[in-house]
Amino acid sequence: MTCRKITNVERSRLSDRAARPAWLVPLRFGLPVFAATLATVLPAQDAPYRTEADWLQPDRPLGSVSDVGVSSSGVVWVAERCGDNACIGRDELAPIMSFDTSGRPQRTFGQGMFAWPHGLHVDAQGNVWVTDGRAEGGRGHQVLKFAADGRLLMRLGEAGVPGSGPGRFDGPTDVIVAPNGDIFVSDGHESDSNNRVMKFAADGRFIKAWGGSGSAPGLFDVPHALAMDTRGRLFVADRNNNRVQIFDQEGELLDVWTQFGRPSGIFIDAQDRLYVADNQSNEARNPGWRRGIRIGSARDGSVNAFIPDPDFDPTRDEETGAHGIAADAAGTIYGAEVWSRTLKKYLPLPERR
Repeated sequence: MTCRKITNVERSRLSDRAARPAWLVPLRFGLPVFAATLATVLPAQDAPYRTEADWLQPDRPLGSVSDVGVSSSGVVWVAERCGDNACIGRDELAPIMSFDTSGRPQRTFGQGMFAWPHGLHVDAQGNVWVTDGRAEGGRGHQVLKFAADGRLLMRLGEAGVPGSGPGRFDGPTDVIVAPNGDIFVSDGHESDSNNRVMKFAADGRFIKAWGGSGSAPGLFDVPHALAMDTRGRLFVADRNNNRVQIFDQEGELLDVWTQFGRPSGIFIDAQDRLYVADNQSNEARNPGWRRGIRIGSARDGSVNAFIPDPDFDPTRDEETGAHGIAADAAGTIYGAEVWSRTLKKYLPLPERR
């Protein structure tokens, strides 16, 4: 791979500011903060991992596999779309599944509860959080929290009802839980949706939101996925702006990184390794960038490995490759693919262990 050397932090047009509701917390940063630290990207080695494409052994054919998470005990959780690309009319199928690391199925749940499962997060207690990113049939625009045995523990948002106020979502894309229990939700799967990050207390009480639509620093165009590093910084995959934005937990913008491509999925492990899945770059959306998984450091922004999408064609619109991403304690990467309807496993080669 010919690696780009990143010489400057992206400087978006400051005039591009969307109107924000009064309850949105304004960003409070000056331009000097934004001329931030961005390490030179290291030459990225292609495919320092061995791919296992057919390791999973589901009990039925999978639909679009939207996201994946791994519990601290090594259980692999998957959100898929009921054997298709949506769950309405397929109520007999459970879209939330778990597997052991050999691919053997363990548990399923969620029948009749989702319209379009999108983001999945496994918290430190092993609870499974899932966002429902579209609405149909009185479902959707919610975040659901489950115990590992499938018991529903919490709902955020109003089923099937979009909104821009503090109690509603319009296309929630992902969710993550901080060590203190605070809940963060990225809200906005379309360019004309809310394009914000929302923060809730552990009991579901709304605390604040920030963002808005646009390309200026701190604004979003489809905030598609979330991750948190060991320092508690919140990483947002700002997909349509081809960047990762980094915030503190109060919504203060800390940095903007453009060296990870067009991010659909994002994950940070306990060693602050940063994994970013790009399944959209092409000649129209992000010209000059290869599609695949970039692995680097959440500490300094360096990129040191790249797993190319073998189906990448820059002239096609199909979203091939990993959409959601996670890694386990051994460094094995799991890539959830909506186009090929599968979950691929990437095992690190011995020199990378």
